[in-house]
Amino acid sequence: MGEEQVTDAPTDVDRAATGGDLAERRRRIAANIVGRERELELTLAAVAAGRDILLEGPPGTSKTTMLTAITADWGIPLLFVEGNADLTPAKLVGHHNPARVLREDYSADNFVAGPLVEAMQQGGFLYIEEFNRAPEDTINTLLTAMADRSIAVPRVGRIRAKATFRVIASMNPYDNIGTTRLSTSVHDRLNRLAVDYQDAEAEERIAALRSGARGAVGERLVRDAVAVTRATRTHPDVRQGSSVRGAIDCVLVGTELAEMRGIRSPEQEQYPAMVLDAMIVSLSGRIHLDEAAETTPERVLREIWEDRFVLEPATAAPG
Repeated sequence: MGEEQVTDAPTDVDRAATGGDLAERRRRIAANIVGRERELELTLAAVAAGRDILLEGPPGTSKTTMLTAITADWGIPLLFVEGNADLTPAKLVGHHNPARVLREDYSADNFVAGPLVEAMQQGGFLYIEEFNRAPEDTINTLLTAMADRSIAVPRVGRIRAKATFRVIASMNPYDNIGTTRLSTSVHDRLNRLAVDYQDAEAEERIAALRSGARGAVGERLVRDAVAVTRATRTHPDVRQGSSVRGAIDCVLVGTELAEMRGIRSPEQEQYPAMVLDAMIVSLSGRIHLDEAAETTPERVLREIWEDRFVLEPATAAPG
């Protein structure tokens, strides 16, 4: 490839595409996101500067939400790719249509663009989830695109990226099963931002917004669902707990159970048992136990439920 080409400050084309008033854009984008002001500002600064970025954090921490809001504001596509062992360079870059090749031979006209080429041609964000699960040769294809903002496709020619093209990678730092260690050359080409879980107040706002919970039962269910979901992240037998998505589903399932069981108030004696049932359905598949733990997801969730509905009320009671 020869000497590496280094892109310096954003060009005039970059500034025109991303907009000049970043402060106004940040305010406009933030209006569509619950919390994440700092993470949004840093991510927006990186991509507006023409940089590619690695977002490192567990699932359910609003990474996709931020990118969706940014690309929607810029008027460009967001193309998703799941990193796994099956993600070959051909799947990422594209391939020639076999039927047309047999009829017409190879040509640029029968080339079917993959997500990388689509993102480059459309000036979109290529968002690769589980980045550290992709094969090394696939990641190397991305390195060329990031370094040169272009790639050479056999029998097609050189594809040059539009100004707003970015590679956005994400990975879960708590999951090291079936993953590979990223090389120094990969880290050298990517900015990095750690994105952790939001605080309880923000997660309650998210759960309320996404579930549409209303009334006394709904409001109490939001608080309880977020509390027990957050407790899964600190339980000693759990390697990785649930994201706020678990809390959202807990509220949704709990709302339906409350309707079926005629629970109109969180003060009814049936309410705690209903929450436990909602927890089992919504959270048992989302928590990953430590390999040495001699327990089950159901037992862990019952312990968390007891802490919330048996021990905490007793501690708070007078006397």
